[in-house]
Amino acid sequence: MTQPLANKKHHAQSLNLVFGGELVSLNGVTFRDPSKLDIVGIFPDNDSAFAAWKAKAHSTVDNAHMRYFVVHLHKLLDPDHDVL
Repeated sequence: MTQPLANKKHHAQSLNLVFGGELVSLNGVTFRDPSKLDIVGIFPDNDSAFAAWKAKAHSTVDNAHMRYFVVHLHKLLDPDHDVL
């Protein structure tokens, strides 16, 4: 017998946005110039997003004010469901 849909875990894409920019201060997350944000891309899973984040973060290690972030878009798009 199959389970009703309501009892199953929600299967969805695990979309992740990787972006960065130069911060005003090392103690916050306010960008110096939001119009110059570096949008690295949207990735289909955590592993590929982490790899992209790591590469960009390492490439800007000489600029202490430059920071890159991973935003879990799937959590914003559908906060009530876990991604498997």
